[in-house]
Order: sequence, then structure tokens, then C-alpha cells
Amino acid sequence: MCEYCGCQQLEVVAELTAEHDRLRGLGRDLAAAADAGDALAAQPVALAMCEVLGPHTRVEEAGLFPALHRDFGSQLDALIDEHRGIEAALAELASGTPSPDWPVRTRQTLAQLFDHILKEQDGVFPAALAALNATDWESISEIRDQLHGSREREPGGIRA
Repeated sequence: MCEYCGCQQLEVVAELTAEHDRLRGLGRDLAAAADAGDALAAQPVALAMCEVLGPHTRVEEAGLFPALHRDFGSQLDALIDEHRGIEAALAELASGTPSPDWPVRTRQTLAQLFDHILKEQDGVFPAALAALNATDWESISEIRDQLHGSREREPGGIRA
């Protein structure tokens, strides 16, 4: 986890990072299932990953990315495309009817996911810290609250 820029002090970034950590842990379990060729073990892990990714990507795409789009549009569009590809591959596996080459595709998807997480944590989050103001963070936090339920938080989304 990155801690050099201070973005972890923003509650929404800390929560997105915690979700990244959860996805990495689940991804390791999914990789083990793929290595074993065990689609029955892979299915519930892929489903759990989809359950984390759904609201996670909505917060990024409805809140964080639009606030940064003016300055980083093409990079963010590429990240959104990656979201779609990762979600589609995991949804196929979670459906219980994966393609015959699912272990290879799963490993490719996990590699893309892990690289994607690094792009966000080492690029998007620090850029957001530098570029966004308190009003932007409040808007992003409101979107997050709508998806996850309201939480007590400090003004401006700063962690207490």
C-alpha cells in the first residue's frame, strides 16, 4: 500500500484501497483455484470479487474519475475499459459456465487486475489528492455513502 503522498488520510481513498486489498486477497485464492483447475472452487471466489468490484467501480466511475477527467481523460478512459474487461471475465467465471481455457484467462485477468490496482494507487489516488478540493471529495463521499450506507465522517472526508 502506498503511504508516501498522504492520500490514505482521505476516507474514500482509504476505503477504495481496502477494497483493493480485499480483491488482491481474493485474487490469490482465485489464482490457486485456477492453478488447480478447480472451477467449483473458483466460482464463489469470482462471485465474491464481483460483489466487491460492483460498488467499488461505481464510486470510481461516478465520483472520482469524472472529477479528474479534464486533466487525465485518456488515462481514465483506459482504466474504465480495464474495469469492463475484468468485470466480464470474473462474471463469466462466477456464472459457473466458464470457457474451457478459463484457468489461463483467469490468470491473465488477475495479472491485469493487479496492474490496474497499482495504476490507481500509484497514479490516480495521488493525482486526486493534488487536484481535487474539499467539495470534490464531499461529492465522491456522498456517492460512496449512497452505495454503502451513510457513515460518520469528518468534513472534507478526512479520516479522524
